[in-house]
Amino acid sequence: MPADFKSFCISNRFVQKLQDMNIKEPTPIQEQAIPAILEGKDVIAQAQTGTGKTFAFILPILEKVNYKADHVQALIVTPTRELAIQITNEVKKLIEDIDDVNVLAIYGGQDVEKQLKKLKRNMQIVVATPGRLIDHLQRQTINLENVSYLVLDEADQMLLTGFQNEVDTIVRHTSAARQTLLFSATISEDVEKLAQKHLRDPLTIQIEKKQGPAENVEQLAIQLSDRAKQALIVELVEKDRPFLAVIFCRTKRRVSKLYGELKSHGFACDELHSDISQAKRERVMKQFRTAKLQLLIATDVAARGLDVEGVTHVYNYDIPEDSESYVHRIGRTGRMGSEGMAVTFYTKDDVDLLKSIEEELQITIPKQQHESCNDKQEYQEEDSKPKRKKHFSRKANKNYKR
Repeated sequence: MPADFKSFCISNRFVQKLQDMNIKEPTPIQEQAIPAILEGKDVIAQAQTGTGKTFAFILPILEKVNYKADHVQALIVTPTRELAIQITNEVKKLIEDIDDVNVLAIYGGQDVEKQLKKLKRNMQIVVATPGRLIDHLQRQTINLENVSYLVLDEADQMLLTGFQNEVDTIVRHTSAARQTLLFSATISEDVEKLAQKHLRDPLTIQIEKKQGPAENVEQLAIQLSDRAKQALIVELVEKDRPFLAVIFCRTKRRVSKLYGELKSHGFACDELHSDISQAKRERVMKQFRTAKLQLLIATDVAARGLDVEGVTHVYNYDIPEDSESYVHRIGRTGRMGSEGMAVTFYTKDDVDLLKSIEEELQITIPKQQHESCNDKQEYQEEDSKPKRKKHFSRKANKNYKR
């Protein structure tokens, strides 16, 4: 018999909320983490985005917080604004019928005065990015002394983006008696040092040491010249007609340039990178989640933690820098067992990089060669021609270029 959430002593009201979201059985990370967290253990969990890790720590925290207390009891620290918003929204779904518990997202780009007003109310759960949280600690507008549950989410990304000192400072402001939960896609040497410094006798949970792309995501790599990329992405989008698609570029400048090109062709699209204001970032993500945009052109950093239902295609306009980034990008599609398509553009200079990604993930990506590589046939296959997915467009949606 597969485990269920009731067997973990999760309250019926939360079980019902999960069922309303069509979540009936726990994922492997939830199956291992929830009982340990409920028992009060510190946890180090290696799990990728899309494995259900958010509910793995949210559910037991909601079971354990004291709804009558008027101080911050649970603090979830995450590297990006988008992930902070996403986690906060997941919590809100579970507590929408509970009047006594409140959650607040704290991140840069928001109106500080509005944050201060909300902090004066009883906030049992705070989800924050390191920079803005440090700002509030310096202003003495938030008190973390009574935090019982501290979650460091995507710890590897926080360290990679230079938040080591901020994380250490935040932890020092919390109670020494707290329960600490560290979630990370990879357990690097720096993550291990962080865990040794701040966790007590932790239980280590490792779902998959190297998680490859989901089997339900069809993959394809197309070799071409860099100058041929713009025309080909337009051609593919018109041919594939994705319901929602994320297009990854290497730099902010390339994102903006491609956005202008796709917009000129009449596609419902927008861009996402670190130079975009927070107000616009939130507006773009809302439009993408509600399918008012068909295409989102983004950098890796901007898309970190991006979890949107209905993404049918991912296009790597520029090849990712390593296998971990490849898995992260591809993981934006094929969610909850649905079919997805991932297309990666690569030039002659990228051949070795593509090979290293395949070797590390122990996969072979079907390949095609574009005519810009001086072949007579426009798509002269290097491997046998893979089957292409059927169109993912929906007649009810009128925002797409036909």
